Amino acid sequence: MLAALQRIGWSIKRQSGSHKLLARSGWPDYEFAFHDGDELGPKILSRIAKHTGLRPTDL
Repeated sequence: MLAALQRIGWSIKRQSGSHKLLARSGWPDYEFAFHDGDELGPKILSRIAKHTGLRPTDL
């Protein structure tokens, strides 16, 4: 998921442990707080997409 966000223009602004603050021009910062390798369900994927502009074709 993080790699897909980085492909569409998000970058890591700051990190503390597994919490990453992502930034993208024209969007409010987004806190990504998932461990690498975590499996994300459809509800959380939908929530991430709503806040970041990620589309299914970006995955």
